[in-house]
Amino acid sequence: MTYVSADPASGPTRRATLAGLVGGAGAVLTAGCTAPGSAPAPTRTAWAAASAGGPTPGAMTLFKDPGFNFNGLLALGAAGYGAGEVGEVLTAVNTVNKAGLSAQSYTETFRKLGDQLRVPPRDGTPGTQTTRFRALRAAQYYAQALFFVLGSDTPGSEEQLYRAGRDAWDRFCELCDPAPVTAHVPYGKTPLPVWFFRPDDSRERRPTVILTNGSDGQNVDMWTYGVAAALQRGWNALVYDGPGQGQLLFVDQVVFTPRWESVVTPLVDWLSARSDVDTGKIALTGLSMAGDLAPRAAAFEHRIAALVAMPGVLQPWLGFPPEIRQILTPDKEKTNNTWNNEVVPELPPSAAATLKKRFEPFSAPAMLAARKGRMFTDFYTPATLIKSLDITDVVGRIKMPTLVLDYEDEQFYPGQPRRMFDKLTAPKDYVKLTAATGAQLHCSPMAPQQHCEVVFDWLQENLSGG
Repeated sequence: MTYVSADPASGPTRRATLAGLVGGAGAVLTAGCTAPGSAPAPTRTAWAAASAGGPTPGAMTLFKDPGFNFNGLLALGAAGYGAGEVGEVLTAVNTVNKAGLSAQSYTETFRKLGDQLRVPPRDGTPGTQTTRFRALRAAQYYAQALFFVLGSDTPGSEEQLYRAGRDAWDRFCELCDPAPVTAHVPYGKTPLPVWFFRPDDSRERRPTVILTNGSDGQNVDMWTYGVAAALQRGWNALVYDGPGQGQLLFVDQVVFTPRWESVVTPLVDWLSARSDVDTGKIALTGLSMAGDLAPRAAAFEHRIAALVAMPGVLQPWLGFPPEIRQILTPDKEKTNNTWNNEVVPELPPSAAATLKKRFEPFSAPAMLAARKGRMFTDFYTPATLIKSLDITDVVGRIKMPTLVLDYEDEQFYPGQPRRMFDKLTAPKDYVKLTAATGAQLHCSPMAPQQHCEVVFDWLQENLSGG
């Protein structure tokens, strides 16, 4: 890793540019860690080659398509914290490749794997821990299926698939010792479901980390990227669904807000009322696109004692390919006419599925249309919302110590972590995880344990005063 510390013009036709987008469509998608890259996506050919010097050499290339490959790597890496099993994941990968890689084969394979783990094994009566971690792995595999279901033959099963994963997660939580405290924290008209994990039920005041997911992650990802590590260190950890995430998206149809402080402040209020929380040591982390959300919240919620952006993200809109960004104009009617009359008719199924998935957390009508197998017709509204997530002008308001993570071969937000670090005026550190230890790529999918070591060592140092 690298560690630094410091106090519309003429051009190609629409068909040609869309063909370029489709060539790297898989890279526009990602899993629990979120959002597509601002640089042109690598072509499938380039990724399939997977040369020794490439970002995913050798065994790290599970699928030729970069989007499916990234998802597979996340599931494989999660095995380090029990949220996956190497043999199960690799067997599923082989099954998908044998059937022919597609959203249908991927969704069907991982859904079946989740279903298998939700029933007792054939060779005996499982103990509590067996049932518990089978449920956690089931949650992981349902999340894998959920990510690609809109491109499958059964897009209408999206909510059902989300609920299966949520049931598995809740079952896992019920069997934890102690079980996390569950509650619904007030937020507008739709309360936020929270899961408050503690190392024990002694009521001792402890440091607490609020774990913020990205634009398409599930709760199981927060186990891998923070809960387990926090408990191992004697910390509390709070997991929650915010607008545009989990239950609020798939069931309640509440989409993202650019004012994430309105989400985090009620969480801090709730934590501050508890006798087992050290209110002077509440940290906030943001994974993937939440590397934008968490800093936004921290710029206005000053009870946060330390902040970690994983990675630092200033402008999520730049995470969409330029061929998509150029569609948006100040004129809603013109924008939507271009979208519906020039863009949508040219989209092959794979690119259409990509865009349905990318836009659903920002538009309930887009999500509902996708579940019916249709493309959304209002591009302007969700695109404008995504663009409004720009936090370039508020980063300077952050006062608490901040860690900005970056990743070698960061494929979704290249350059943005360093830009955020440079704009920060608070005490700050910058860490770049690298390929030298297999921690490359967005969110270090193959090295979540290294990832958590960096984050929690930094948090412990900064919240202990040295």
